[in-house]
Amino acid sequence: MLGELSSLFMQFCCLKKHRNLSIKQYNSPFRFDAVLMSLQVWFAFMLACWVISISPGAGAIASMSSGLNYGFRHGYWNVIGLQIALMIQFLIVAAGVGVLFATTPWAFQAVKWFGVAYLIYLAYKQWTAPVQTIEIQQEQYQSAFALILKGFVVNMSNPKAIVFLLAVLPQFLDLSRPQWLQYLIMAITMVIIDLIVMAGYTGLASKVLRLLRSPSQQKYLNRGFAVMFSGAALLLSAIQQSS
Repeated sequence: MLGELSSLFMQFCCLKKHRNLSIKQYNSPFRFDAVLMSLQVWFAFMLACWVISISPGAGAIASMSSGLNYGFRHGYWNVIGLQIALMIQFLIVAAGVGVLFATTPWAFQAVKWFGVAYLIYLAYKQWTAPVQTIEIQQEQYQSAFALILKGFVVNMSNPKAIVFLLAVLPQFLDLSRPQWLQYLIMAITMVIIDLIVMAGYTGLASKVLRLLRSPSQQKYLNRGFAVMFSGAALLLSAIQQSS
């Protein structure tokens, strides 16, 4: 009987010691850079995101076009569509599907030429857009869903984005830490920065719209954006799949 009580007491002491250790571990200060991602690596990635987002591309052109045609508040729905596509592209890369996509010629070419065709379509729509007074133009809004879809298709139909993410993201990954958490942190960082930058492009274009009072000025600006969409389509058509 005494032996059994002694055994139970020893087990109780072991459990108490384990419990106290667990509480100490739980109460220890959480360090972002020790568990999720190095702060220096994250800072370098953040700077890269600013450079990438500010660089002119199809997304920036689409954002300025929406701001020009619909003003900032309504045109910003296009930016939301761009970010939805960006998050899906992150998911594709994180899941490993991006490697298959980047190395499959028919998939790469299909997405590329769909993107080229869509940018040419946007160029045509911008070139032939009717010139109206600002008050009438602001009233003739596209639906929020239509603008979200426009931004989504512009970003999603660019195979260069997935190939670029495949090339860049691994440079900032630490294989000793949970990769899905690092992908999540990088996705949130890039989306927030891109939202800010595209908001700037949209707002800038909406301010320009208020300055252009004459129909001839608006006509030239519309055609200028049409040329930019065509240039983006030409650049996209020249992209070759990496061997």
